[in-house]
Amino acid sequence: MDSEDPRSNGDGINHVSKKPKLSSFITESEIREEFSHHSPDVARINNGSFGSCPASIIAAQKGWQLRFLRQPDDFFFNNLQSQILHSRTLIKDIINADHVDEVSIVDNATTAAAIVLQHVGWAFAEGRFHKGDAVVMLHCAFQAVKKSIEAYVTRAGGHVITVHLPFPVSSNEEIVAEFRKGLASAKANGKKVRLAIIDHITSMPCVVIPARELVKICREEGVERVFVDAAHAIGSVHVDVKEIGADFYVSNLHKWFFCPPSVAFLYCRKTPISPDLHHPVVSHEYGNGLAIESAWIGTRDYSSQLVIPQVLEFIKRFEGGIEGIRKRNHDAVVEMAQMLAKAWGTNLGSPPEMCPSMAMIGLPSKLGVFCDDDALKLRTHLRDRFGVEVPIHYQVPRDGEIGSTDGVGCVTGYARISYQVYNTLDDYIRLRNAITQLLHDGVTCQMLQRE
Repeated sequence: MDSEDPRSNGDGINHVSKKPKLSSFITESEIREEFSHHSPDVARINNGSFGSCPASIIAAQKGWQLRFLRQPDDFFFNNLQSQILHSRTLIKDIINADHVDEVSIVDNATTAAAIVLQHVGWAFAEGRFHKGDAVVMLHCAFQAVKKSIEAYVTRAGGHVITVHLPFPVSSNEEIVAEFRKGLASAKANGKKVRLAIIDHITSMPCVVIPARELVKICREEGVERVFVDAAHAIGSVHVDVKEIGADFYVSNLHKWFFCPPSVAFLYCRKTPISPDLHHPVVSHEYGNGLAIESAWIGTRDYSSQLVIPQVLEFIKRFEGGIEGIRKRNHDAVVEMAQMLAKAWGTNLGSPPEMCPSMAMIGLPSKLGVFCDDDALKLRTHLRDRFGVEVPIHYQVPRDGEIGSTDGVGCVTGYARISYQVYNTLDDYIRLRNAITQLLHDGVTCQMLQRE
């Protein structure tokens, strides 16, 4: 047996260990131990950006890395593909896909967006889509997705329609109404909508989008294909790809699903006329299907894709499994958000039911968050001065609203807090006290230096 990998029994297969049945669920002290590698001096309430990986999964990953380094040829020829297939099969069951060949494993949601938008760009360039046909996206789409649209779609002749969603937002109906307006604009003058890109959870500002309902509207309105960018979804909201009904659905596994960075799945719904998708990194598996292409893009570290069985073991240590974790995190982040909003005299950016494991809390207007640069300066100051890691969002005032530093202007700055199993009340108290201290000292964003 390999000393570096206790799960190996010498047959070249990474077997899930046969652990004794746990008599109880994971304890708080065990959670602390699993995440003891986190910096003890930082209130890490930004799980949404980079995720978090438990120590036991890091150890499992190291086992795979050492196995490759010990005998790369054996690893490549006898282990890698079968183990990636095993991980894909587990993902298929988690997301309720019909076929394992609907599931590809890629580096992250950015890679998945490039795969889908590359295909759309080719369709425009090759004349299958007509110049001026539209792609619809939400205005708060992730910046990398916007750049992929620019790189693949607009330069090939596609027309982009941006749907501006309201924020703060009070209901799904507001989002649905704006989305219908956007589709109507895209279809004006007889244009065809070739692709709609819908976030399941927007990143900044953070809101759960009624993805299933928007997909249904797309079908009713004749949108050719729908791509759901769900970078934050798996482990944070319930995911059932058949229920959602999109053609393409991507979610990172390193944000809320405890995998090491970076790994994501891309679901491509199998139909009689499924699109011919390809990985943007062309290797010798080109032409063998996206899942096979994605499973080998040259020599690299594939270990983050191979620890999914061990991640599921870790998740099972929590009462209720992934759904239990999701509910625990959602309830906690809402409670922390409401505590902060009360302390600052502000409000949440969306009702609790539209919060995933993250929430937006209005910052006191006296801080003077008047632009994106102010938001970045405040975020940096909170990190460097107070040891608080939290994203800050600048929200452009709506028509008729005026931002002000006198305490009576509209809220233009929001903190996006995350809650993951390792977080504690002290993390959010530190953020609360940091903002309170800045207000007491009369500090505004305009006084802070850009780092």
